[in-house]
Amino acid sequence: MKWPVAIGVGTLVVLLVWGAYTFLGVRNGWFGTLAPPGEVTGAAVPETVISERTGALLAAAETVGVNRPKQIVFGDLHVHTTYSTDAFIWALPLLGGDGAHPVADACDYARYCSAIDFWAITDHAEAGTPRKWQAMKDGIRQCSAVSGNPDNPDLVSYLGFEWTQVGRLPEDHYGHKNVIFEGLDDDVVSKRAIAAGGVALTSLRQSSIIPPGIAYADWSNRQTYFDFRAFMDEVQATPLCEPDLPSKDLPTDCIEVAHTPGELVEKLESQGLDYLLIPHGTSWGYYTPPGTTLDKQLLEEMRPEAQELIEVYSGHGNSEEYREFRAVNLKQVGDEVIAECPEPSETYTPPCFLAGEIIEERCLAEGASAETCAERAVATRRDAANMGVAYHLTVRGAASEDWLDSGQCTDCFLPALHHRPGTSVQYGLAISNFDKGEGGPNRFHWGFIASSDNHRARPGTGYKEVNRSRTTEMGGPITEQWRDRILPQEEPVAVSTPIPQAELNRRAGFGLTEVERQASFWLTGGLAAVHTEGRSRSEIWSAMKRRETYATSGPRILLWFDKTEGTGSIPMGGKPETTSEPTFSARAVGSFKQLPGCPDTTLNGLDASRVQSLCAGECYNPSNERHLITRIEVVRIQPQTFEGEPVDDLIEDPWRVFDCPPDEAGCSITFSDPDYVENARDTTYYVRAIQEETEAINADPLDCTRDETGKCIEVNLCRGDWRSDWNNECLDPVEERAWSSPIYLNWVAE
Repeated sequence: MKWPVAIGVGTLVVLLVWGAYTFLGVRNGWFGTLAPPGEVTGAAVPETVISERTGALLAAAETVGVNRPKQIVFGDLHVHTTYSTDAFIWALPLLGGDGAHPVADACDYARYCSAIDFWAITDHAEAGTPRKWQAMKDGIRQCSAVSGNPDNPDLVSYLGFEWTQVGRLPEDHYGHKNVIFEGLDDDVVSKRAIAAGGVALTSLRQSSIIPPGIAYADWSNRQTYFDFRAFMDEVQATPLCEPDLPSKDLPTDCIEVAHTPGELVEKLESQGLDYLLIPHGTSWGYYTPPGTTLDKQLLEEMRPEAQELIEVYSGHGNSEEYREFRAVNLKQVGDEVIAECPEPSETYTPPCFLAGEIIEERCLAEGASAETCAERAVATRRDAANMGVAYHLTVRGAASEDWLDSGQCTDCFLPALHHRPGTSVQYGLAISNFDKGEGGPNRFHWGFIASSDNHRARPGTGYKEVNRSRTTEMGGPITEQWRDRILPQEEPVAVSTPIPQAELNRRAGFGLTEVERQASFWLTGGLAAVHTEGRSRSEIWSAMKRRETYATSGPRILLWFDKTEGTGSIPMGGKPETTSEPTFSARAVGSFKQLPGCPDTTLNGLDASRVQSLCAGECYNPSNERHLITRIEVVRIQPQTFEGEPVDDLIEDPWRVFDCPPDEAGCSITFSDPDYVENARDTTYYVRAIQEETEAINADPLDCTRDETGKCIEVNLCRGDWRSDWNNECLDPVEERAWSSPIYLNWVAE
């Protein structure tokens, strides 16, 4: 009779021990694994396929009269795997993710889904532990090893990292920059990924981001949460490097930190490295404090000359265009800088202004006097203006829809969320720093590229406007319950609720940003195009160093832009000296229209299940028909010649517009600038080739309903959470485009 009781007691003991073990294991991350780079499954694309691509390019070049054309290769220099923290967060099932995406996924995708010619891995250095850096190197080397003939590879794979700097205030914000290396051997790449000091690093090392017990609430997907916990534990357990030692002398078992672009360059040069330093997302207001400008980055100690390329466009939006509006006006009061809220204009409503309107409307609805409510509106605008990117937290209980189109550039091409004109590419080309005196002003001389900034290991996603849940950063809580766990909702109140600076510092990171509203601004991303003598690693690298590059918003538009000189020419990216009237030529050919599905090259090169899981059954699959180029626009910028020269008058966009005949063969134009000699000053020119209207994901991110005056009164956000149809691609018409790198004319007086 006692035997069954003994079994029951033993079972109970086992269950208690197992329960305690499981509980402690979940809390302490015992069950998580650290992801390897994965295994590349696709072999090299046959050389005959590569030759056909090159032949189509040369034929198009001949049609528009390009003599002795170089090859044009397309690539993506900004790609994240789940070695990046934000990429891993988006991969979590609670946000609709489908688990980890290693380096090998990116390699197979670039080769067979998007069929691009080169790419770079650029995971965030702030999570770049020594183990991950080694795994990134191993993954890229594996991808390169199966690329065929090194002189004519099907795919060139570059190693890099992202320096992800975020400042709380305009004076300490420098933004994000990718660092990319030409070679793959240990002696020509950095000893470690170099992290940025500031908000991103601080929040990552102090926060678990996802509650430790979250696996209990989604037990069937528990391993992904265990792995994320292991990911975070590894980052936080890795010490920061000694800050006062030169980079070349540091050990490899720590995370190195650079606080400014100048420090970053110094550390790279300490190791004797050749590199590309590429700013990106410069105008993306999701993390850029209002009032920030690029001026301080022209200081000599910030090494502006080291920034040879810039990412004009990505899946995070367009950073090109300058506008006169500002989200806040900064005013010096004693030793303190105070932000004031500007009045709205016909095309722009400052978010701080709308914050006051929301509070005033709530106040009146509660029955308070008009005078009281007006006073609350004024206080709210002041509070919101001084809360930076966290302005929205001053209005407790506000929904994403309540902000309408405030903060958005309503007449820009696919702008970034909260576009900041003072950090736009055009603003950067217009400013000068005169601290060098007789040495001439410091200026940016960027070559233009575009990228995807994809966080799902999918380089070159812009080849088709499909599969929004994987080709963009779309994602969000899959249920309302998950949303309440991640972003607890507050009851609306009719008074401003500013957050003290100490609390803002504690809540650094995603806790201060508009993570829901941003979902409507995710795009499939762009491409970098390079005019190169050949397809080899060194030839593409040399062309990028010469700034013989251009950007596209995704389609493979062909573009040439040259300053003509007798029988010769100077290509885009050049910096010629001249005192005579310049003449330019621009030629463009539209991208191939796409066929559904995947070509035989992909179907023969990848397993069918891999084609479906990675490419979602849709690949770069060109037909023989091309889209039309409808016009070519010329932008002229005359950089500042004295300190304080107003920038608004220096940027002419567009300066000239040339309509193109409806010809699939492309469009060719020539133009001169008779004003150049009369103005007698340095002048910068670049062109945009505009393609006929097609549909694109999130081309109309807010989908405003407007009243008879044109004011936005309601928005229809394209969400990525439980409230929206994940099969809805949110397509709207847009004119895709390509941006040439500028030609920088230097006026040298005799």
